[in-house]
Amino acid sequence: MTADANARVDEALSALADGNRRSILAVIRSGSRPVGQIAQETGLSQQATTYHLGVLRSAGLVSGRRSGTRHLFAVDTDGLAAVRSYLDGFWPARLTALKEAVESNTRGHDG
Repeated sequence: MTADANARVDEALSALADGNRRSILAVIRSGSRPVGQIAQETGLSQQATTYHLGVLRSAGLVSGRRSGTRHLFAVDTDGLAAVRSYLDGFWPARLTALKEAVESNTRGHDG
């Protein structure tokens, strides 16, 4: 992984470490929402919601667009793809270890 890709993953994981930000992502998972609606659904103030959306946007996890006077935010799937790619790298080794453990356990009961 390149240094730039590592930095993007670090920033995304740091953003995801906050429960309020994960709540915001859950609200906008199904589609674009205005800041006021996100604030209402998460129980955060509009000011706090705007702050957290800024962190998520900087990390590449949300995108924003204007619709008239409203500012709508949605999940940026490209940003989440970088995190997923990083995490997916752990699965092959874990699945191999699980397979070996199961096979070892099964051989121990064959006798």
